[in-house]
Amino acid sequence: MEPDNPLLDRYILNQASSKEPKICFIPTASGDAEGYIAKYYAFFEKQLCVPSHLSLFKPHVQDIEAFLLSQDILYVGGGNTKNLLVLWKEWGLDGIMKKAWEQGIILAGISAGAICWFEEGVTDSFGDELHALKCLGFLSGSSCPHFDGEEKRKSAYHQLIDSGQLQPGIALDDGAAVHYIGETMKRIVSSRKEAYAYKVERNHVGEERLETIYLGDEEVPT
Repeated sequence: MEPDNPLLDRYILNQASSKEPKICFIPTASGDAEGYIAKYYAFFEKQLCVPSHLSLFKPHVQDIEAFLLSQDILYVGGGNTKNLLVLWKEWGLDGIMKKAWEQGIILAGISAGAICWFEEGVTDSFGDELHALKCLGFLSGSSCPHFDGEEKRKSAYHQLIDSGQLQPGIALDDGAAVHYIGETMKRIVSSRKEAYAYKVERNHVGEERLETIYLGDEEVPT
């Protein structure tokens, strides 16, 4: 969520087949931060959709699986990816998310909510240093967010791949997003003109900037 730049959030809404999609925010990685939830509602309540959220710290639904599988879009927030994965496993959300994915429910997210879908990711969940982390594994390879937004991200991602701690994968500048249909990459979009995605290989290959569509341009595909 970018309060001053709604391009990516509106792109996500436009992917739903419903004219008024049900979208559920899952802020587990932030510890269900109240300010984060409020920011979500402040934007999505003004859009043509039915917003809700799921809290694991203050549960408000009895049947979590039925609630999540009734949504059109599941939107996962940023924060501590390790904590997200541990709590999801404890509550059974890892399996529910797999069912949602297989049923064609749109899975989206930022930062922790973006890398969690891959086999592996780069995380600062353990403190100041960046580490490799096993994730849900719906998408093959690894992923790294904040590629241009945090000073240590680029070098750390290359080092983790070159050392074999991570598989090669996809890096994302802040404001860039990869759109998958199943396990197939459909397109890359961005909310900033200079935000891109990169294919990152082992050291003898390096990184390749991928074609990225700026959502502020006209004639952006849905």
